Amino acid sequence: MAYTTIDDGSKNFQTATYTGTGSGFSVTNSGNSNLKPDWVWVKDRGATNDHKLTDSMRLNSSNQPTLTLESNTSAAEYDDSGEGSDATTSFNTDGFTIGTNGNYNTDGNTYVAWQWKANGGTATGSFSESGNNPAVSFQANTAAGFSICTYTGTGGNGSFAHGLGVIPQWVIFKARAGTENWPNYHVGTGNTHAVELNRTNAPIDNATLFQDTTPTNSSVYIGTDSAINADGVAYVAYCFAPIQGYSKFGTYEGNGNADGTFVYLGFKPAWLMVRNIDEANVLQIYDNKRELNNPNIKRINTDVNSVESTSGSDRLDFLSNGFKMRATSGNVNAADTYIYMAFAESPFVSSKGVPTTAR
Repeated sequence: MAYTTIDDGSKNFQTATYTGTGSGFSVTNSGNSNLKPDWVWVKDRGATNDHKLTDSMRLNSSNQPTLTLESNTSAAEYDDSGEGSDATTSFNTDGFTIGTNGNYNTDGNTYVAWQWKANGGTATGSFSESGNNPAVSFQANTAAGFSICTYTGTGGNGSFAHGLGVIPQWVIFKARAGTENWPNYHVGTGNTHAVELNRTNAPIDNATLFQDTTPTNSSVYIGTDSAINADGVAYVAYCFAPIQGYSKFGTYEGNGNADGTFVYLGFKPAWLMVRNIDEANVLQIYDNKRELNNPNIKRINTDVNSVESTSGSDRLDFLSNGFKMRATSGNVNAADTYIYMAFAESPFVSSKGVPTTAR
């Protein structure tokens, strides 16, 4: 059996960096992967602009992906083209097009865009409401373990189909209406607790979120909490399952030492999110495009609109087969437990038995 089924992670996930011009243009992904994204997460690196999340399941009346959510706020979905200038206007075969909206394209500002591929904007499954199980539509990229699900809440304990065919280990939820937070199911916090993208509170112990029930290879369980299942409210859920050599979700124990913990992934990471779950803390994102060398010190927090941090207090190394902490900070490597979410640039060993190189 081959070590991995994905030799080139960039065909399913990419980070793009670009500089705004103030005029509409297309952001083109690197390499020959021709990644057409279905979920795009944009952040201004040098200005206090909100995170902007759009996807190909949530489209405006002109079928454009301008309906926006913000990971650092509890705000409802809104049409970013309604601010007087266009935002993300299309997802293309090799990237995406933006208009003149300052959150995406202020002249001279630098930006980062994280992009995942689902199924090209085409739903692969849908189910009508049945009892307390909500009506749901989803598009799934089963090869890369990613699906986008949109559903309408029922207010009662139920479940919805995710389309992956295997058990998801990370699910991000957001109500598209109202002012609800961003709860995350993660295999490392289990089915009894949740962390939130937009808050730094300690993990929440709340049985009304996931019914204290682990997702299955077909369904995600939801309780009665309004953050994920109020009657008649529209929601989106981003579901991820691990794929050997491409993605991994788990925990590690920090050691409080500058010669920090090494975490084996089985691939060279392209994107990494980590969080301390023993205390109130932040979700921090690192990638392989904003920082080309080790140590990687350029991090962005999901809960605030702050500029990219380059202080070096939370530094780490991206290696050929995982990552290693190089700091004692409580954000990444105190003597605490951490969760992580990671996607690959390349597997440690390809399907043809070829090892990858380090940075």
